[in-house]
Amino acid sequence: MGRIESFYRVARCPNNPLKFRSCSAISNSVSLFAEHMQQIFEGAVAASQAGGNPSEMTILIGDDDRISMVADSDWPLDSLARERGAKSAYRVTGAAGSIRVEGREGLRRCVMESEDPARTARLLLGA
Repeated sequence: MGRIESFYRVARCPNNPLKFRSCSAISNSVSLFAEHMQQIFEGAVAASQAGGNPSEMTILIGDDDRISMVADSDWPLDSLARERGAKSAYRVTGAAGSIRVEGREGLRRCVMESEDPARTARLLLGA
């Protein structure tokens, strides 16, 4: 996964009308969100390939970086995150060899999905 580069924003300052300042904190936040998405997705795919039958699991990360996990929640992801005071929320679901991870953090949203290799092979072979 590629790194998300820092960018610069022009900010007005009293002593200097135009001053560049780094917004690396913003990009680091996006990078961490994306990194968590990838790690959770890879873990779920590995568990599925090892023969595990994944149940629905929601992973919540609070402002204090505490992690809590909720199994089989029927709450919408953003509602559950708000109710529990989480800054980030990820939901892992799986069925018939496919894995789906949905992540939300503030206004950011991301979905990663994998298909069952047998289904992909059938599609490629036109069967």
